[in-house]
Amino acid sequence: MTSSEAGSGAAPTGGTRTYDVVVVGAGTAGCYAAATVANAGYDAVVVERKDAEEAGHIACGDALKGADAFPEAIPKSKLEPAMTNTDVDHGRFEIPQEDTVLEIPVPGELAVIDRWEYGRRIIEGADEAGAEFHYDTVVQDVRQDDEGRVTGVTAVRKGEPVTYEGDVVIDGAGSLSILQDKADLADASFDTNVNYSQFCSAYREIVHVDEPVEWDDALVFKPTERAAGYLWYFPRTDTEINVGLGFQMTEEPMQLVDDLKRDLRNREEFEGAEVEDKLGAALPTRRPYDSAVAPGFMAVGDAAGHVNPTTGGGIAGAAYAGKYAAEAAIGAIEDGDVSEANLWEYNERVMDHFGARYAGLDVYNILSTAVDVDDLMGLLASLPGDKLAEALYSGSASIGWKLKLQTAIKSVGYYDVIWTLYKTKQRADELIDHYERYPSGPDAFADWQARRDDLMEDVYEATGAEPKY
Repeated sequence: MTSSEAGSGAAPTGGTRTYDVVVVGAGTAGCYAAATVANAGYDAVVVERKDAEEAGHIACGDALKGADAFPEAIPKSKLEPAMTNTDVDHGRFEIPQEDTVLEIPVPGELAVIDRWEYGRRIIEGADEAGAEFHYDTVVQDVRQDDEGRVTGVTAVRKGEPVTYEGDVVIDGAGSLSILQDKADLADASFDTNVNYSQFCSAYREIVHVDEPVEWDDALVFKPTERAAGYLWYFPRTDTEINVGLGFQMTEEPMQLVDDLKRDLRNREEFEGAEVEDKLGAALPTRRPYDSAVAPGFMAVGDAAGHVNPTTGGGIAGAAYAGKYAAEAAIGAIEDGDVSEANLWEYNERVMDHFGARYAGLDVYNILSTAVDVDDLMGLLASLPGDKLAEALYSGSASIGWKLKLQTAIKSVGYYDVIWTLYKTKQRADELIDHYERYPSGPDAFADWQARRDDLMEDVYEATGAEPKY
């Protein structure tokens, strides 16, 4: 199939344009999907609402875990200039309630990036692979045939209506994507059990300080004064810091932003600091979508809940989701069959790579909504940093008897929380085991979901939390 226009965003507006794959959104997942499709010799277009200058400029903590392991569709060498700090090697968790700081080792290669520069570079990488980019293009609706297969999108590009048709549409439009609101997915396996309370808002500023910070090798976290939020201080360099906070959609945003500004004023290293850039965004703090496929359609990255629900990290996962979706699309196009069943391998690969782990981590996110923040912070202060890191990034942690005894001695007064955490860990482990048995096709999907829902009832009972889904 040959596209009806060439060049990255320079073609005429209006009319109908046809591609093998239509990608909506020029974020990490979208760019890696488009690059993978184009590298395989197929036609891909990326439809992006921002202009060419602003594309890639999004609110992000700028921390990148797994910097050593990215899909090959865009060479890592292309990204390295955007990695402004590769000396970060651990997390620093400040717990003012306990007047303590936890130094937490983080597995894998870490980096802090300039997200706008990174955004430009992944766009450039996908463009060099042969993908087209159409900027200033706002998607308004999803096209489907009489059988419900997604066949394209309608949009307004630079003020003119335009239709994009493709064998497969990949939704990389971010959290609470408009495509999922517009498409009729009632007869598909695609996860529609999605609402705003499963997401958080994030706000960040880029701050310049006069003197190098002492913690330029660490990612600094700190709980907010109110529940359901945390502050971060991530050093792009020793004098350029990404400062921000994330908080559940149910919280009052401006009150929490005041918490960040108050904390900044109270930190000596930020005296006289200059703010360069301010941005906000929404991101999922939930399990990955049960299924992110429908006939002719797949969702990737934030649009499919592909974010670590405890840390908000999602760049590496989004890159691989884009790769897996594109490879499923290529196979389906070659088969002449873009049905849900023929795209299903995408779901399997996501769950095998990181989906099961993120589902387990979501259990701890649920727990945090049901326990007293001060009690939780007190308990965290009693845990060894390596075990806390293991839980944060794997969804589980092994705890021997000696460690249990040491923790118990340090945790006098928190025994109720410890017992709840112990029960929660058991439920998280059971859930991860279940996700590792994700079905190999849609026929067994309903039974898998029913058993998962039973396990989630056990989670709510163990944590005392209100149902999230």
